[in-house]
Amino acid sequence: MTISERTERFAGLQVIDWKPGEPVVHQPGQVHRLSMDYDDEGTMAERLTAYLDAADTASLQALVIGAWGEAHDEGPTPFLEVLIERAAELPALKALFVGDMTYEECEISWIIQGDYGPLLTAFTGLEVLRIRGSTSLELPAFRHDALRELAIECGGLPREISEALGASSLPKLETLELWLGTDDYGFDGDVDLVRRVVAALRGPALKTLGLRDAEIADDVAKWLAGEAWVAGLQKLDLSLGTLGDAGAEALCGSAHVARVPVVDLSHHYISPALQERLRAAVPGVVLDDAQAPDDEDRYVAVGE
Repeated sequence: MTISERTERFAGLQVIDWKPGEPVVHQPGQVHRLSMDYDDEGTMAERLTAYLDAADTASLQALVIGAWGEAHDEGPTPFLEVLIERAAELPALKALFVGDMTYEECEISWIIQGDYGPLLTAFTGLEVLRIRGSTSLELPAFRHDALRELAIECGGLPREISEALGASSLPKLETLELWLGTDDYGFDGDVDLVRRVVAALRGPALKTLGLRDAEIADDVAKWLAGEAWVAGLQKLDLSLGTLGDAGAEALCGSAHVARVPVVDLSHHYISPALQERLRAAVPGVVLDDAQAPDDEDRYVAVGE
């Protein structure tokens, strides 16, 4: 699987493309996406500036940034700096997605990211942050008292990002979604490191935990199966990874996991017999997109 379609909904809002020259009208229930084609002139920083100049910035609540031209060669820093410089004009901005692009626009492992520390410092009221891509991603350890949702989509989560998250504090976090990926594309952690990250960020508000696209899905499942706090989640998402019978066996025997309303294991390598046992033991389990090993090799859904 690759990411072949742009996001249609973000932060509960319908995503609508905005093009230069169009009026900026904020319709209820909608969020604008700014993106560039390869042959577009100018820069995303210029496009964002034009958008903000035309917008009612005081009421702007959400924004999606898609492809910014040569995303495999240049990171988002220039246009993130535009947002930071104009943060005082954007008191209502609650949700931001940076990197909503398909594989045709840029493979996820090629997306050059940047330093999100200054952005989080500037936007103390930000509640939702989604980042796609982890190459050159910087996220120093931080405390943020408003962030409710944090998602990092990538083909391989670098150790330094995990360690920074493990030293961070997000007391209002409700949703944590991390794509762990594979060591072929930058993942260099293990289940102990993931455990430290979740221990640091798991507060009483956490209701959705996604540890997705993981080549260590079996180890993650075995660990989570023994954690009593898992029973308090509304959704556990281990989809897109390489989960097989070893991890599924652990989930099957967990009274904690059985109490979670939604347990998404889509894109898995679980045998038919164990799938049946899971359906009986975990009422909320989702087992879409079953995979067959390739010469006993298993692959995450999104790598390159």
